[in-house]
Amino acid sequence: MHGSRTSNAALLEGLLAQLGRPAGAEVAVCVPYPYLEQVSKQLAGTPIAWGAQNVNEHAQGAYTGEVSAAMIREFGCRYVIVGHSERRQLYRETDAQVAAKFAAARAAALTPILCVGETLEEREGGRTEEIVARQLGAVLKGNDFGNAVLAYEPVWAIGTGRNATPEQAQAVHAFLRARLSPDVRILYGGSVKASNAAAIFAMPDIDGGLIGGASLEAKEFLEIVRAAQ
Repeated sequence: MHGSRTSNAALLEGLLAQLGRPAGAEVAVCVPYPYLEQVSKQLAGTPIAWGAQNVNEHAQGAYTGEVSAAMIREFGCRYVIVGHSERRQLYRETDAQVAAKFAAARAAALTPILCVGETLEEREGGRTEEIVARQLGAVLKGNDFGNAVLAYEPVWAIGTGRNATPEQAQAVHAFLRARLSPDVRILYGGSVKASNAAAIFAMPDIDGGLIGGASLEAKEFLEIVRAAQ
């Protein structure tokens, strides 16, 4: 929940001024709902795609304050994030609800970015694989994973000052890869920044990043994009 019309314009201008057409890397920004129209106008015809940070699982109805996948699609969105750790923790989204959101996004021709990941307590309890397999399995139970992106975000490594090593991240990515077709993109979302992006992206099963705080600074984000290239 960051941004304003003024700061958004400056950030996107900074990205577009330096980005060009990045070879070998796809770039997208997922923004709060009120700014979808702004980014759709500013990014139209550019190399940067855009999307939303959340979506409701219902197509329409008496769900005051919620936003459907069809509404998001009208703003030219390509992507939508589903099951982000903050949604699961702060708003108590269940695996079943996340799976329904995933299906709703697919039905509206959006590409869902499905987030999975464990808490510190779960990691220290040796339950990492159990947790991510359960979260992914809930989606695979009723959906084909084609035209979707997976993001592994260890909750314990987001904004805590603790970072997963590239090898720790790779181990979970390899575990997830074994449950999906080889062409599925798996992103890493645990405090990726310019200083560690190259080492993380060098891992064989890490296809890119789901960038949080570092995406709010054009220079930092562009250095991460270059590391992905």
